[in-house]
Amino acid sequence: MITEMKTSYRVVSDARLAELRGREDRLFHERTPASRKTFERAHEMLLNGVPMPWMGDWGTSHPIFVKQAQGNRISDIDGNEYLDFCLGDTGAMFGHSPEPTAAAVADQVRNGITTMLPSESALAIGSELGRRFGLPFWQVAMTATEANRYVLRICRALTGRHKVLVMNECYHGSIDETLPHIGPTGKLELRSDFDMNPGVPKDALTRVVEFNDIAALERELAHGDVACVLAEPIMTNCGMVLPAEGYHDALRALCTRYGSILVIDETHTLSTGPGGYTAAYGLKPDFVTLGKSIAGGIPVAVYGFTKEIADRINASFGKKSVSDPMGIGGTLSGNMFAIRAMEATLTHVATDDAFGRMIAGQNRLSDGLDAALKRHDIPWSVTRSGARCELQFMPRLPKNGSEAKAHFDWELIYYTHLYLANRGVLITPFHNMMLVPPMATDAQIDTLVQVWGDCMAELSAR
Repeated sequence: MITEMKTSYRVVSDARLAELRGREDRLFHERTPASRKTFERAHEMLLNGVPMPWMGDWGTSHPIFVKQAQGNRISDIDGNEYLDFCLGDTGAMFGHSPEPTAAAVADQVRNGITTMLPSESALAIGSELGRRFGLPFWQVAMTATEANRYVLRICRALTGRHKVLVMNECYHGSIDETLPHIGPTGKLELRSDFDMNPGVPKDALTRVVEFNDIAALERELAHGDVACVLAEPIMTNCGMVLPAEGYHDALRALCTRYGSILVIDETHTLSTGPGGYTAAYGLKPDFVTLGKSIAGGIPVAVYGFTKEIADRINASFGKKSVSDPMGIGGTLSGNMFAIRAMEATLTHVATDDAFGRMIAGQNRLSDGLDAALKRHDIPWSVTRSGARCELQFMPRLPKNGSEAKAHFDWELIYYTHLYLANRGVLITPFHNMMLVPPMATDAQIDTLVQVWGDCMAELSAR
């Protein structure tokens, strides 16, 4: 947690921020009256007016109700158009409704959606995923959360151990074992966001260490009770934390030494390249999990694993007619519709050429944001990897100027997102993430940089 800043610096006072926020709220209401009325009606049948809780977490007085999303543009029911660098929080990483994916699912929807039987497209996606990630065997789930949950269960069955090791402040979906973190006292507890959540057990079978802390990793693995380590190759959702040199080599070696299975979650870090961070940096995991963007936004996820893992599965619970009691899979898992969408996306959308354009665009964006931060003397930082970057906000100082106000200054964060939305630009509000899709033009990227610069100029004005 950031606790100190130079005392001469303040981004904006409380009074000034309230004034700016009031102005932007009024502008937002003027621009989105139909969304506001729809939101009011939605409270009659949807909890808090939205079909999924995160849709209400944009920091605006009401959400934008979408009419159409195509490429890297979204239009709302009020007729406003937005340049989209959020892209469904990576779910639409390659743009909304890519034509090859849309054409494939339009055809497939008339030729079967789900049958609980395999199709030839399943072989195509298994072969392509194996080529990209270097793992020979694959299975299909509905979401990345579900894929992670299945893999944790498999690891426990294979090792006879029950604990899972994750990184502090990680996010791997709505899995109980991955929600605890290390609190201020050094003890394991739930994240502060979830202190009032009775649905998550405080005694989850979890060990938690800081990312990049090799000594702590070895100390916890040495207990001999960790079934698997579940880790993103780059920490995301918390400002992005890059791995220290040699960290992944040490992680692999320690898992091998202490008999724990290594699981790499590439759901967000697929943005690194066609085979994610795993292929780009030569990682050697036992499992890889990923989802969200691999079928153009159609709900589907996959997990891949080594031949050694496959042999261990088939020597135990995976034999024919034995796997069902494990509760792995589901009626709709591996359905023809989702697999056809994945095949089209991997073959025609998430190509080497597309990643080249995305990564070049992200570098242009991050370079522009860095220059704007320096120009306005704002001590925020931009972390980048592949087609993805995240902006980390430094907290404001309180009046005494001695300590930072909070780890996350949500008032400031929400204001900047509101400012951008009012000027036709969207980024992910939860963790200030920006993705550059393959169709984004230099002019569109420069527009985001310019709007950010204008916002920063207002915030830093003395």
